[in-house]
Amino acid sequence: MPRTGRPREFNREEAVNAAMFLFWEHGFEATSLAQLRAAMGGISAASFYAAFGSKEALFREVMQQYISTYGQVSESFSDTRMTSKAAIEQGLRRSARMQTEESHPLGCLLVLSAVNCSPEQKHIREMLANEREKVRSWIKDCIERAVSNGELPDSADIQMLATLFHTFLQGISTQARDGVPYEKIDAAITQLMSIWDAQSAKPVV
Repeated sequence: MPRTGRPREFNREEAVNAAMFLFWEHGFEATSLAQLRAAMGGISAASFYAAFGSKEALFREVMQQYISTYGQVSESFSDTRMTSKAAIEQGLRRSARMQTEESHPLGCLLVLSAVNCSPEQKHIREMLANEREKVRSWIKDCIERAVSNGELPDSADIQMLATLFHTFLQGISTQARDGVPYEKIDAAITQLMSIWDAQSAKPVV
């Protein structure tokens, strides 16, 4: 009688990591079940569904794996142990470094894996947008903290600054995919932070 179910050599952590790299490189919708099964050691469709339930359920697991590993670079934005400027700058530089490393697909999975999708997969795009919004909220909170503790003046435009830094952060993904090296993005971050310095400068009396 033929054996069914997952083979003994199946390693869930390795399988999720393999799936993460595929989704990261090709996106949710373009990544096929056949690609996923092949990356997991050629497991059968029955084994795949027994392990993960569905492609969408696997993607949700992948997303949480990404957030808890590579995505941790964004946690600098919510680190209250640093000044707000240092938290923003460190988050940008760490994100740029991670997204340009060649040991994994370039860019950010949360940005690139469902930029465009069919109407049937709209909920996937919205799920990723919600995760990106969390990071934007961290940046906004960081800037609000800077205003409340005097690091930035009361006149600082919090919404504008939050949009500015978050837009730059999102744009790193396309720059990385286009082959722009870390050094150039890092130099751009230095220039970007000069806007913070201009905002915090005391007016000449």
